[in-house]
Amino acid sequence: MTVQSVFTSRAVTRLIEAGNTATCASCKLPVKFRAKSRLQQVIANVYNDGVWERVEHYHLDCYEKAGRPYGTAA
Repeated sequence: MTVQSVFTSRAVTRLIEAGNTATCASCKLPVKFRAKSRLQQVIANVYNDGVWERVEHYHLDCYEKAGRPYGTAA
């Protein structure tokens, strides 16, 4: 008997890496790397009816202002 997992949207916090080309899903500005600042971003895997749909990137502040749409970032 196999158990089928139902995936749900979730978010994680990660350091912004050099060469990052993501755009914030909230403010639509680039999520830019800054060597001296060591800024963080939120990356969310978005699922619709248990099926992966897309990845969204946020500035950490923008994710908080948006009301944490995918829950508390791990």
